[in-house]
Amino acid sequence: MTSSTLDDSLHQRWARRRGLVALCITEVVSWGVLYYAFPVALSAITADTGWSPGAASAAFSAGLVVSAVVGIGAGRVLDARRPRLVMTAGSVLAVPAVAGIAMAPNLAWFTAAWVLAGFAMAATFYPPAFAALTRWYGDQRMKALTALTLVAGLSSTVFAPLTALLLQHLSWRGTYLVLGLVLAAVTIPLHAFALRPRWETPQPTASMTETASRSKVVQASVTTVGAVVRSRSFLLLCAAFTVLALGFYVASLGAIPLLTERGLSHELAATTLGLLGAGQLAGRLAYAPLQRRTSSSTQLLLVIAATTVVIAALAVASPSPVVLIAVAVLLGALRGMFTLMQAAIVAERWGTAAYGALAAPITAATAIAPWASAALAGAFGSYTDAFLVLAALTAIAAVCSGLDRWLKPGDRPRH
Repeated sequence: MTSSTLDDSLHQRWARRRGLVALCITEVVSWGVLYYAFPVALSAITADTGWSPGAASAAFSAGLVVSAVVGIGAGRVLDARRPRLVMTAGSVLAVPAVAGIAMAPNLAWFTAAWVLAGFAMAATFYPPAFAALTRWYGDQRMKALTALTLVAGLSSTVFAPLTALLLQHLSWRGTYLVLGLVLAAVTIPLHAFALRPRWETPQPTASMTETASRSKVVQASVTTVGAVVRSRSFLLLCAAFTVLALGFYVASLGAIPLLTERGLSHELAATTLGLLGAGQLAGRLAYAPLQRRTSSSTQLLLVIAATTVVIAALAVASPSPVVLIAVAVLLGALRGMFTLMQAAIVAERWGTAAYGALAAPITAATAIAPWASAALAGAFGSYTDAFLVLAALTAIAAVCSGLDRWLKPGDRPRH
């Protein structure tokens, strides 16, 4: 290796590290401002404007739906325009979106601003960041992706209490304007100047060559994937994951009004929502030993059963702050496990090709969760009753998972 080649290799290595660090920071800020600030600010928004929680939450859900739809075609744009341009544009677009949210004179304006924010989310949330790291790091991508998800999982830990603190001194409109300035000051320069690693066309590796040599088998597997996604086993698993995802996100977004309804201050409830992020980090770290010691069906049943109990416990447990905070952190840990479990179980049973069919309904459940949280509370009269209903709905996922157990050949506990 010549000195120039060595220098170029070191330069690219440092460029990748700078890109990874930048993405860790920008994901924390992007998720914090565009996602986790809303449940903290919701009560202030409705109190000031007179909009119902369901209507305000529906506007937020509209942004998430747009983000999911736009994200479907984002891969081609990333390949053509590189993550630096796409993510910088997303950060720039987020600034008027957040300003529009803050200055909305009516619900229609508020909804339109969230729709615009949905485009920004599609360009700044996980998918483009994952695409960048996958291309930059190649065979070493898993370490980079793991680092990013562990750090970015703390976005609620940072921004939920920060938003609550700002709300103590500013109106919700002023709070969003400050958050928009933070987003602009942090994410725009980092995306513009740190996402510079070389964007090379992937070269065939040994595994890629082997895959190419089996192209006829791969083509034949298309029919197999189609059969998989229509099978009872896959449909039952899909139903279980979708209901469980809805349970997690509705419970997370409804945590603040539930906890305040049960006697906690708004600031302590916001801090508790922030601790869900720390719980997710612990759950992701704990998933590896659980995966080694149990079968995938056992993992899923354990997580669903524990989630059902935890959601119910938030509604009926002692109103002691210590107890409620501990239960909420446990909910975060289970959500962290669930995030890793989605891809792991599908890949183990049917391969990665079937994952897209599972991701779509889960994404839809995640998008409607803000509206569903407020709608359940409105329908049943309180968040306490809504959480009991949500626990019952989550139990349906256990039934779907249990019915699925007999259709998984080769699914054995690993010791």
